[in-house]
Amino acid sequence: MSADRDFGVQLTTEVPRLRAFGASLSGSASAADDLVQETLAKAWKHRGSFAHGTNLRAWLFTILRNTFRSQRRKLGREIGDDGRFAERLSAPARQHGHLDMVAMRAALRRLPRDQREAVILVGVVGCSYEEAAAICATAEGTVKSRVNRARRRLASMLDIAPGSAHGPTPADLAILGRPIGDSPGRR
Repeated sequence: MSADRDFGVQLTTEVPRLRAFGASLSGSASAADDLVQETLAKAWKHRGSFAHGTNLRAWLFTILRNTFRSQRRKLGREIGDDGRFAERLSAPARQHGHLDMVAMRAALRRLPRDQREAVILVGVVGCSYEEAAAICATAEGTVKSRVNRARRRLASMLDIAPGSAHGPTPADLAILGRPIGDSPGRR
């Protein structure tokens, strides 16, 4: 008989004891079967590290116990859910935000280059007026004027009324199940 075949025969003779031990650890016959299957796969994969003449049963039981413990640790990091947690998860619709960005990009492209450059530096990049003036090689007051004109033109192109709030609409908040007062910028 070859060494692998002999090792396989020894493994199969231990299956009933492994199942009993697995069931005592897990409390379930099907979980025990899964543990035994994984134990046998690991034992077969690492059969070269088994020292012949030593206690095969003890080696297999150690593999099974360590596999069980690893699975328990993994389960401890997972959130058990019978469906109640998953049904409470929601994400706001992205289409409105995407369409708003498409409209904003189109409006930005229609601005004169100097206004577009100034509003992007101040409003998007976060530069101060002084930094934007240095980058554009112009006076700080000129940058302020360009940003102001760009903002007014953008508001006009995007049909944004002066003083209107931005963010989720009351309908969006209702869909998400949040009170309307929770919306930043909406009063």
